[in-house]
Amino acid sequence: MPGLIIVGVQWGDEGKGKVIDLLSENADCVVRSQGGNNAGHTIMVDSQEYKFHLIPSGILYPNTCCYVAGGTVIDPGVLIQEIKGLLVKGIALQGRLAISTAAHMIMPYHRVFDRLYEEQKGSLAIGTTGKGIGPCYADKANRIGIQIGELCNPDSFAMHLKQVLLMKNRELQALFNMPPMDFEEIFQEYLGYAAFLREYLSEDVELQVAQALEQNKKVLFEGAHGTYLDQTFGTYPFVTSSSTLSSGVACGGGVGPTRIDHVVAVVKAYTTRVGNGPLPTALTEQELKMFMSNAEAREVGTTTGRNRRLGWFDAPLVRKALSLNGADSMAIMKLDILDRLPEIKICTGYMLHGSKLSMPPASIADWEHIEPIYEVLPGWQSATQDIAHYEDLPEPAKVYLRRIEELCSCPISIVSLGPERHRTLMLTSIFGAST
Repeated sequence: MPGLIIVGVQWGDEGKGKVIDLLSENADCVVRSQGGNNAGHTIMVDSQEYKFHLIPSGILYPNTCCYVAGGTVIDPGVLIQEIKGLLVKGIALQGRLAISTAAHMIMPYHRVFDRLYEEQKGSLAIGTTGKGIGPCYADKANRIGIQIGELCNPDSFAMHLKQVLLMKNRELQALFNMPPMDFEEIFQEYLGYAAFLREYLSEDVELQVAQALEQNKKVLFEGAHGTYLDQTFGTYPFVTSSSTLSSGVACGGGVGPTRIDHVVAVVKAYTTRVGNGPLPTALTEQELKMFMSNAEAREVGTTTGRNRRLGWFDAPLVRKALSLNGADSMAIMKLDILDRLPEIKICTGYMLHGSKLSMPPASIADWEHIEPIYEVLPGWQSATQDIAHYEDLPEPAKVYLRRIEELCSCPISIVSLGPERHRTLMLTSIFGAST
């Protein structure tokens, strides 16, 4: 199984970071290939917490090579902070971290426009992170983006920046009555970034990944965000700015689909969402009182710091996402958060204007009108965090997991019972991880 993709099948924040971390131990290479620092993974290692935004979390394993591929967008300042943070903690990076020169750079004007566009949208604002991701991808599509490899050629970078900044300043002044941004200030700031990052930039990232796969090495591709934030098939316009599907992950990593052998779909044992947009199975106020607080349940965004909205497990939502991703197995995360509940609901379908739906509607306008059809299962009301074997789970917990498998027509390969590495049940050997 040399090519493995880890992808989220809800609205992000499913717990991909932990699955990636677990499977990275046996990976030769880990690749990040889409999104930017609007994504985040939190990893717990021996009570030490690591927060990742751009660098693959596989960097924590000394024998794993990590790549940030061309499909990503990179804020150089954020990347440098992340690198320095790892170096301070004693994580060796030399010869193990490579950044594709094809990745596009987030510039200061991207962050400014991100904020201004959101303000102009008013009630249509989608709740972006404000980190410039969307405007950067827009410039890439408009063919006026700046690739990070240009930092290695100051003359070319200066010429390109002057041309783009001329257009951006006109837009700032004409549309928003904002003062122009200073070329020299931006140029010197990014030259400083270039001096630090030059040793990590590589033209051969995608070639190295391809060669690793040809040599039958184990290559793990880590997805960012979640299926329903995909710019095409997500709950548009409440989405991110890149393709979050397994196919998008492969494309951003410069890898053909025939090189992928297994797709693990990461899904919470319930549903969460951060930012605006529909959440069909949202908990009622009374149901929220039964749940842990956001802080206790670890439901605060790694990147945004915002509380996530909570909902019951949505089987139709997950079924469609599994299909879109060609998923081979599921990793069920945070089962322990349900430990205290006397009963647990699973959404098995929807009602829309008197008609029953087995999949989410195609039109975003209909999402606000669908009514979940629930099946109620008994809770187990006992702690699961220290259970080491699947057979030892409370029977109602096993019934709940089997019902998820039945409704989603996909086997479960991993069950997570807490943020720590050892609180994981491996039901299937993936990438050499023991069962």
